[in-house]
Amino acid sequence: MQRFNDIEAWVFDLDNTLYPASQNLFAEIDVRMTAFIQDALNVTKDEAFRVQKDFLGEYGTTLSGLMNVHGLEPGPFLDFVHDLDVSILTPDPSLKQAIAALPGPKYIFTNGTKGHAARVCERLGLTELFDDVFDIVSANYVPKPNPDIYPVMLESFGIAPETSAFFEDMARNLTPAHKLGMATVLVHEEGQDGAKKMNMPEKYCTHDEAHIDHTTADLASFLTALTTG
Repeated sequence: MQRFNDIEAWVFDLDNTLYPASQNLFAEIDVRMTAFIQDALNVTKDEAFRVQKDFLGEYGTTLSGLMNVHGLEPGPFLDFVHDLDVSILTPDPSLKQAIAALPGPKYIFTNGTKGHAARVCERLGLTELFDDVFDIVSANYVPKPNPDIYPVMLESFGIAPETSAFFEDMARNLTPAHKLGMATVLVHEEGQDGAKKMNMPEKYCTHDEAHIDHTTADLASFLTALTTG
């Protein structure tokens, strides 16, 4: 694939990208977010779920909305929603082999926390493959797809956008990366964008196809083709 001939660094989203969305870890996150909001705002479960999804769509993360609208402190929220049973995830040896074979450093760019990334990667057997993680705390709580945080991420990793690739399950999160010059790959199953998998309101699920260089439902096979094809 010619777009990848000059790639020297590889950046991956974490959730629903390094494991299939069908493994449904986000269902557990959903439940915990709704419960936290219900308690913090003293609202019904249905209202808490609506707030969660509207904030996710409008602000990039539910947390960002809670911070901006309600002045919520991020620490307790992040600790609560990431207290997950990651045993639901299934390691994929073919993906591990495919990532390991990529030439150059590999990184994780996530709206979650480094602790969450560490637990997920340990479960998936991918821990030793990544050179660094840029998380929501590193971003000073400015989440994807806010375009201001992408140059900060690149500078943190010490990589240039023109020689970097970004893999992500939410199409709208690829747009700022592509505008900076990164090669972009949308990773999703059954033709369904990650925003819809997360029950985000339809008005927040739009994206520009021009900012997606490639789409794959099988990340391991896609990466393998880059190094063996």
